Amino acid sequence: MTFAFDVGETILRDDRYWASWADWLDVPRHTLSALVGAVVAQGRDNADALRLLRPGIDLEAEYAAREAAGRGERIEEDDLYPDVRPAFTALRAAGYRVLIAGNQTRRAAELLRALHLPVDAIATSGEWGVAKPTPEFFTRLIHFAGTAPDKIVYVGDHPANDIAPAQAAGLRTAHIRRGPWGHLWADRPEAAAADWRIDTLTALASLAGA
Repeated sequence: MTFAFDVGETILRDDRYWASWADWLDVPRHTLSALVGAVVAQGRDNADALRLLRPGIDLEAEYAAREAAGRGERIEEDDLYPDVRPAFTALRAAGYRVLIAGNQTRRAAELLRALHLPVDAIATSGEWGVAKPTPEFFTRLIHFAGTAPDKIVYVGDHPANDIAPAQAAGLRTAHIRRGPWGHLWADRPEAAAADWRIDTLTALASLAGA
């Protein structure tokens, strides 16, 4: 069995990510946080919060400008949820493979690798050129895992982006109830349809062996 993990609000807190955008756009952090919550509640792309603040914003150009200014992406140890390393370690000790694959940039993939997490491999949508919830993302994930779809468990917080399309691709799924999407949409049919519903990643090793 292979476990593949989403990134934002599954293994990483998004606090730093959104705070850095607020600082870059020179708006109060609370303002951007509230807008993120609003677009989440509407089922929209969370980047729409940035578009509300700066209509017509070119996000790719802004990413490049931030990097050039020395204010680009950062992912550090304290951005990880505290259950991440213990859960990954337990899964690998039990004989499972552990992958990370989410909707992040190429730079985020580099930063995640620099954390030396106990995983077998890391990939992001920025590297693959396809993103969730498209079927193409999960086709790439299956190839990345190198095993049959029903031997992969995709773990994520977002019912519409993670759980439903992973199941449509033939993967098994675990919905984690944390972060804005995980809590707000915990009762949606997509979340209820997951093979497992968890509140902590450390529950996975025992559930997988059950």
